[in-house]
Amino acid sequence: MKAIIVEDEFLAQEELSYLIKTHSGIEIVDKFDDGLEVLKYLQNHQVDAIFLDINIPSLDGVLLAQNISKFAHKPYIIFITAYKEHAAEAFEIEAFDYILKPYHESRIVTMLQKLETHFKRDRQADTPAATGSNRVSHSINLIKDERIIVTDINDIYYAAAQEKVTQVYTRREEFTMPMNISELCNRLPAEHFFRCHRSYCVNLSKIREIVPWFNNTYILRLSDLDFEVPVSRSRVKAFRQLMGL
Repeated sequence: MKAIIVEDEFLAQEELSYLIKTHSGIEIVDKFDDGLEVLKYLQNHQVDAIFLDINIPSLDGVLLAQNISKFAHKPYIIFITAYKEHAAEAFEIEAFDYILKPYHESRIVTMLQKLETHFKRDRQADTPAATGSNRVSHSINLIKDERIIVTDINDIYYAAAQEKVTQVYTRREEFTMPMNISELCNRLPAEHFFRCHRSYCVNLSKIREIVPWFNNTYILRLSDLDFEVPVSRSRVKAFRQLMGL
């Protein structure tokens, strides 16, 4: 796995390089302190990951990442920055992670472990045997406390609409996503998630009990959670077909 570091503070650049080399098998092939120089480099070189600061000369990290996200080969982008207000923008361009300075070594180590795991998984998905098949995304980026959390889709229990945002619930955590529930559902694999109500989307594998309710609808009780998810009348037919009822 090949990566570059884009950081205009020399000491920060060296510290990050040391941690990556110490705690992962990732090869740092080059380092930069200028956004435009990175774009020139990427015209002739391909990398798998970019560790990117936001406050860099010529072209700031967010604009640089927006350009890179349009590439045919999209490297993982990991923001490492002192600017917490750009987390939502980082999510929109599907950054792999967003780490705030000053960071702890343990946070970097955890991120590196996830990064290498996802890289290996994605490479396996891109093998000739998988080409042309409908591959299922194994993870989704969720936002909490202005951090991007790479979350396994199997950890998600349900999502609920809240005006202009959507709350996503795992067994122990709650995430606030800056999008409506339709947008979120479109990012989740249809074979695992069902839009059971205009305000709810549920992970089918987390349903513990299907309880008949008013007007021939249902209430869904989920494993490990007390919350009950409704199935609306307009979605009952599709739900019955899906569940073989």
